[in-house]
Amino acid sequence: MTDRILVSDLLLRGLIGVNPSERTSLQDILINIELEADLRPAGASDDIDDAVNYRTIAKRVVELVNGSAYYLVEKLAAEVAALCLQDPRVLVARVRIEKPGALRFARSVGVEIERRQGEL
Repeated sequence: MTDRILVSDLLLRGLIGVNPSERTSLQDILINIELEADLRPAGASDDIDDAVNYRTIAKRVVELVNGSAYYLVEKLAAEVAALCLQDPRVLVARVRIEKPGALRFARSVGVEIERRQGEL
């Protein structure tokens, strides 16, 4: 499968981290999502019902981050991937989550995971 949907640089604010200061202040969270799906039906029909609705997925990710208080970036990434895979047309979800400025002298620190339909 070579068809991909890309959601790049979704910048949100949320509670994430294990340090006491991270539990009281919102931090920037940068999210990138790559979804593998068969885009041919939507390309042929030009009908949103045949497409993976990336707007809906992005809205759900925003809601997830706004209502969460995870300790680990790894947990947030796993939850975002699971959310993406709720659409059965999404075969693979790659999620990269970064915390800009979390590490001194580094632009950001983060994780990247890949999950497949039926794997969770």
